Amino acid sequence: MKAVVFHGIGDIRLDDVPEPSIKAETDAIVRITASAICGTDLHMVRGTLPGMKPGTILGHEGVGFVEDVGKDVRNIKRGDRVLITSTIACGSCAYCRAGYYAQCDVANPNGPLAGTAFFGGPPDSGPFDGMQAELVRVPFANVCCIKVPDAVDDDDAILITDIFPTAWFAAKLAEIKSGSVVAIFGCGPVGQLAIASALMQGAARVLAVDALPDRLARAAEQGAETIDFNHEDVVDAIRRLTGGIGVDRAIDAVGVDAMAPHDAGRKEKKRFKEELAEIAPKTHPVGDNWNPGDGPSQALEWAVSALAKAGTLSIVGVYPTSASRFPIGMAMNKNLTINMGNCNHRKYAPKLLDIVQSGVLRPSKILTNRTPLANAIEAYKAFDRRAPGWMKVELRPEEVVRAAE
Repeated sequence: MKAVVFHGIGDIRLDDVPEPSIKAETDAIVRITASAICGTDLHMVRGTLPGMKPGTILGHEGVGFVEDVGKDVRNIKRGDRVLITSTIACGSCAYCRAGYYAQCDVANPNGPLAGTAFFGGPPDSGPFDGMQAELVRVPFANVCCIKVPDAVDDDDAILITDIFPTAWFAAKLAEIKSGSVVAIFGCGPVGQLAIASALMQGAARVLAVDALPDRLARAAEQGAETIDFNHEDVVDAIRRLTGGIGVDRAIDAVGVDAMAPHDAGRKEKKRFKEELAEIAPKTHPVGDNWNPGDGPSQALEWAVSALAKAGTLSIVGVYPTSASRFPIGMAMNKNLTINMGNCNHRKYAPKLLDIVQSGVLRPSKILTNRTPLANAIEAYKAFDRRAPGWMKVELRPEEVVRAAE
């Protein structure tokens, strides 16, 4: 089968690879009808999330039809159309039962202290081959596969595998209340759906920070008040727009893109410095003095500065474990509450499926590009450049494309 395979930093290829098979009685094999490219995939390709093993299939967002199941999978069967949660959870341990699926004690074969297990990641996340492929093996399929109603098409379902739950989780972590004024840093896919989630959870105003015109325009269409960090001082603008008080809640939807790469190596850091010198002011909220190296997150510095006293900071943007700098003094002296983490996708996906099925929200509005899996490498390049009009990319295997024509 065809799959997008990681070979090294900056080196991904569309390869022929063996088809997956059932390895445990809780497995399922799913034939993918839609997958997607996520900003987290770019972190691994760039090397800002280090340690990726060559030969790993990328991608942690997938929708498709069940081909086969192990004997202990009782709630789905061959032929069922399912979405696959990005994070992997057993559903039985104490953490899963408490709703902390991203902290499952069992799913990660590296042990209970290894952290979140997810598809298409480095060895410390499993590793599990990802979903930018024609077929995928899904561990703990009775938990990680969720049936998709006929009324929800692939375009919406693919956003419920990761991006929409992450955005909803971000708003929950922010502790938004009726009337809250919320700042969202980053207007990419998660940021866009965080705007929608914040408004649905009661926010009175949303201030959205980015620098890409098409992303700011989409944020404005949702009713957000936009701030272009290339044209005004972000913290000054937020304070001015909030009567000098600051925002009640802030969401970091950027993550590692707001800081310098840590462990990509000297050669890669030199490449990043050369390549990003031209595009960083337009695509990364990193400030004028940004250089590759062990630097702080500009998004977090802005967020802490822009929050009102006793405000809440929500962090869902992905950071490497090596990230160690944070404006703790300012946060402590403002009595800020800080909530963060990987999304517990299985907790939120069923509710969000209901929201989409009812017609309240169509997350597919942020889906800007649909392309055959055969064009995945070119799609990665455009997405990595943040080319105009490339916000969220759906990949479809060839037979799915032919069937749709």
